[in-house]
Amino acid sequence: MEARTWSQGGRFVETGELVMALIRPEQVFKKSREAGTEKKVHFVSLGCPKNLVDGEVMLGTLSKEGYRVVGSPEDSDVIVVNTCSFVDEAKEESIESILEMASVKADGGQKLVVSGCLSQRYSDQLTEEMPEVDLFIGTGEYQRIGELLESEEAPRVAVGRPYYVADHDAPRVLSTPGYTSYVRIAEGCSQRCTFCIIPRLRGKARSRAIASVVEEVRELVNAGVVEFNLIAQDLTHYGDDLKDGQTNLAALLRELVKIEGAHWFRLMYCYPHNFTDELVDLIRTEDKVCSYVDIPLQHVDDRMLARMQRRTTEEITRDLMKNLRSIPGMVLRTTFIVGHPGETDESFEKLYQFVKEVKFDRMGVFRYSQEEQTKSARMEEQVPEDVKEERYHRLMTLQQEISRERMEALHGQEFEVVVEGLSDETDLLIQSRHYGQAPDIDGYTYLNEGVEGVEKGDICRVEVVDTGDYDVVARVLERVRPSRLAQG
Repeated sequence: MEARTWSQGGRFVETGELVMALIRPEQVFKKSREAGTEKKVHFVSLGCPKNLVDGEVMLGTLSKEGYRVVGSPEDSDVIVVNTCSFVDEAKEESIESILEMASVKADGGQKLVVSGCLSQRYSDQLTEEMPEVDLFIGTGEYQRIGELLESEEAPRVAVGRPYYVADHDAPRVLSTPGYTSYVRIAEGCSQRCTFCIIPRLRGKARSRAIASVVEEVRELVNAGVVEFNLIAQDLTHYGDDLKDGQTNLAALLRELVKIEGAHWFRLMYCYPHNFTDELVDLIRTEDKVCSYVDIPLQHVDDRMLARMQRRTTEEITRDLMKNLRSIPGMVLRTTFIVGHPGETDESFEKLYQFVKEVKFDRMGVFRYSQEEQTKSARMEEQVPEDVKEERYHRLMTLQQEISRERMEALHGQEFEVVVEGLSDETDLLIQSRHYGQAPDIDGYTYLNEGVEGVEKGDICRVEVVDTGDYDVVARVLERVRPSRLAQG
């Protein structure tokens, strides 16, 4: 497959050797060859990895219809903007991207498609305000993009209640490097956090069967993937909706770790409620499950947790953090919201001291965004913007100090990394990530010694020789596992 590019979050991602199609090239382009024509699509994906997987399924679906991915919108026949609308900043970025692509269409006459959360949430308004958009697709209709584009009788708006769940049979073209992939084990969310719009945009929780997830991972392993990032809106409640008493995250992981060739499974987006002792023990004892947990806590003050309807308490949260910290080498990532309605100075100080005590390895902070159609938006005691800003900077300044301290403690330690290739910063260093560094969000391990013969996708054992606030520098001790990408 020749090298191509597609746009993810405003940046281009190479798609030649880095991206493999689960649909083989001879199947992907069969239609266009038979017809003697070639259709081209340019794709812009915004938002979270869950949105990224939607985009990969859309690309797979379009590939079956004979479309090729191109890196330039000017060279395309169809432009797709896969949007996010979780908070105001995401909505603004989505609108800007649509308008940018609309200007390209004005000169080139391409079809312009807007998919994802923004279409799901605002299709009525957007159809009036953006006549230049040819097709709006919601979060439950994205798998139909091929038929919608090919049909002359297709509606301009395809937005309904989300029911669809992409399983192992869904066509998918990976946009991630060939050694790593996101695996979505469930769609939607049945939690009722007062600040969150996701259940309205994505529907109720819908879990995949364990057998389906296992089959997908096996296919990915056969294609050369060694690192798997398990994602869902709510990972720890996986299987609850199936009500079979057998499907849960721990049960799934026990099956996944049996797959020969899979090296790492990383847990992303774990809701703190229902994080069982069984799951903690499995992370502690199973080498293939990374000692890494992304667990958005949002707050710790009991009054705020109740207002947010988070189904947990400060006591439960502290006990869980203690249990997770007892796992050797555990890396904890979390997010908090500052300035939620009703957050007093006392509530914030409790959160500040909690962060100071737990010392999270990675932490993000959101300034509360007053989203329409949420309970929080209608609450009294809205917090002024300048107070949100001050609290945000206080927490992030604290976290920078904690991060520096946590990183310095890694000096001299040895661990395995997956090699990513030449550094984006300088071609004098090789870029890699260890188990505690999730793709795109957690920094890198830069390799400066012993890199002769090291290839993209290799698993190497390294020793840390220097540290920064968010990245580390290491030397290669041995090549543990050669990349399988060249065998693909």
